[in-house]
Amino acid sequence: MRPRLLIDNALSPVLGDLLSAAGYDCVHVRQYGMQAAKDPEVFDRAAAEDRVVISADTDFAAILALREALKPSLVILREPLSQNRPDVQAKVLIVNLPGWADVLNEGSIVTLKRHRVRVRRLPLTGRSDQA
Repeated sequence: MRPRLLIDNALSPVLGDLLSAAGYDCVHVRQYGMQAAKDPEVFDRAAAEDRVVISADTDFAAILALREALKPSLVILREPLSQNRPDVQAKVLIVNLPGWADVLNEGSIVTLKRHRVRVRRLPLTGRSDQA
């Protein structure tokens, strides 16, 4: 099952539009009027709607660690991907999201760096699973 997505304000709404056009149930925080929302509010909304947060904000992983929760899952775009245009980000996500669907639906953090993907299952307990 394809994960439902919530794009954080750190990324362009165009990314959400491109993912929606590719068939994903995707919402940008601006569509909820949450562009100024604090990170915990974004997480609460994502968890309530069973959505995966997609962000370039690395603070989200720390919040998940403190919450010790299984949801929401998180995809973090790190440099240089976080600095790319939304069309490049969308291409990378569209190619890779199907392979991450199971771990994201179960509760995980997927971090994308240059030539590397790191998967950590939730809740964070100090161990990590590499993919």
